Amino acid sequence: MSYINDRQYEAMYDMLSESAKKSTTKEEFIERNETVYNDLEVSQVNISNMKEEELENNKVKITYTMEMETLAGKVTFANTVRLAKEDSEIKVVWTPNVIFPGLNKTDKIKIDTSETTRGSIYDRNGKLLAGEGKTSNIGFVPGKMNKNPENDIQEVSRLLNVSVEKIKALLSASYVKEDTFVQIANIQESDQKTEKELMKIAGIKIKSSAGRVYPYAEEISHLIGYVQALNEEELKANIGKGYNSKSVMGKAGLEKAYEDRLRGVTGYEVYITNENGKKKKTIITREAKKGEDIKLTIDINIQKYIYEQFKNDESATTVINPKTGEILAMCSTPTYDPNNFVLGMTNEKWQSITTDPAEPLYNRCTGAWVPGSSLKPIIGAIALNTNSASAEEDFGTSGKRWQKDTTWGTYNVTTVKTYEGPSNLRNGLVYSDNIYFAKLALRIGTDVLKNELNRIGFNKNIDFVQPMKASRFTGENENDIQSEVQLADTGYGQGKVLVNPLHMVTMYTAFVNEGDMIKPYIEFKEDVSKPEYYLKNAFSSEVANEVKEDLIQVIEDEGGTAHNAKIDGVKLARKNRNSRTKRNTRRYRGDRDRMVLCFYRRRK
Repeated sequence: MSYINDRQYEAMYDMLSESAKKSTTKEEFIERNETVYNDLEVSQVNISNMKEEELENNKVKITYTMEMETLAGKVTFANTVRLAKEDSEIKVVWTPNVIFPGLNKTDKIKIDTSETTRGSIYDRNGKLLAGEGKTSNIGFVPGKMNKNPENDIQEVSRLLNVSVEKIKALLSASYVKEDTFVQIANIQESDQKTEKELMKIAGIKIKSSAGRVYPYAEEISHLIGYVQALNEEELKANIGKGYNSKSVMGKAGLEKAYEDRLRGVTGYEVYITNENGKKKKTIITREAKKGEDIKLTIDINIQKYIYEQFKNDESATTVINPKTGEILAMCSTPTYDPNNFVLGMTNEKWQSITTDPAEPLYNRCTGAWVPGSSLKPIIGAIALNTNSASAEEDFGTSGKRWQKDTTWGTYNVTTVKTYEGPSNLRNGLVYSDNIYFAKLALRIGTDVLKNELNRIGFNKNIDFVQPMKASRFTGENENDIQSEVQLADTGYGQGKVLVNPLHMVTMYTAFVNEGDMIKPYIEFKEDVSKPEYYLKNAFSSEVANEVKEDLIQVIEDEGGTAHNAKIDGVKLARKNRNSRTKRNTRRYRGDRDRMVLCFYRRRK
């Protein structure tokens, strides 16, 4: 029986008695066992409760309980088998009953399948992000094509991005007859423009069928991901989990992360029929179960707006409600159309995506990036929280270039502009003074800064449904801050600092939560009155409020680096790496009191 697990059917046949071998050839035996156990995806075969009974003529009857996992679930049954002694060896007196009780030589095992529907993914307002929809199957009917279809084939090739050679190969297949529908490609049913052009071509037929659709396509592709059919290796690796040749599986994004919940359960009935096809006995049944629908905290309207702002850039954007932890948007650009993975993608299209230097398949929201000035409020809060400096302390003006002493050689910290007034925390933030924060990092010191950064989440994985790179202050290949220069550069978000966007907005929530960092989440909850926290007391309430007020001045102060984002009647707080601010802010002015936005952006 252990050979069943290993699919060693030939070795099984070698153990049969002479009488059993006379009743079935090796080829018949292997084919029957292979068909049954492979089709049923049998695994984890176990034998228990074995009892033996002596019989006449050197034979023994073994009674046992057999248990196995199948595509329809666990099957357990009692059975018997006879053993015979032949030339000092023990052999199995095999009959088809050994496979399943009641199975005769002329009987067959049948499997009826009830397909299930994959669960859908919705945004917070019930808008469909991924789910069942209609696709259009495009094909030729040879008997209705023009006598000289060369131009028609060329036009279909252009419209569907399928090579002429492939279309001709499909039309010349041996099974094709005059009335055969020869499918060429699938397109989205919403692509009415292409359908109208296709219907002008003689012999074209369009069939509608159900399929997975992504209505917002490129706008949210990295977060949602896509599904595809399982390949042969994946089917083998998932034996016993209910997948079959018609199944799809989440291959990226939330489709992959929530696979076990979304995919549902395929229904099966496994039964024995006689030679006339009449059902004799049911072995096991499993009811089909629809996949679970999942509602996200995402607001697709915000997601779409962000996508339009940054679709031509290489960027990662995270939007979070700092009071509840709800993730309202998570957008990485450039993007891709997940519908292409479901409908089918040409080799040319796949090559263009995978060789694009902008890496459209890469989800930048899961990465870690140089934060630059975005880290300055965090460094300021750490300095105040550890009593390394006070908010009012004047570190002295240093112009646009500064170094601690000559031991730094030719290296200088540089800043963009000089300003009137003290070099303190408020002005350091308002004017984004690199030199002030370099001095502040040196004042904090390496050990204290490392401990504080680790305490608020650096070098730790973020608890999120998708894997996220951990934020680091030593780059990816080192374990410590190596020098004073590196420490100084860390103070204004340079050096070797890398921060994950979701971690960054999580740290910023401390400034509106009296020093507590909210815990971000992406599955919608009706009751948000009791939020969870990533870290309580990340900073004292006094420190958090001081930094928040200073960040408000980054916009309110006429000399502030983000003053052009000021909107009359709306109080905003900001720390930015670029000046493209006002048009990004105006759209959602009514919601500004409940959002933190963090943009990481690299221009092309």
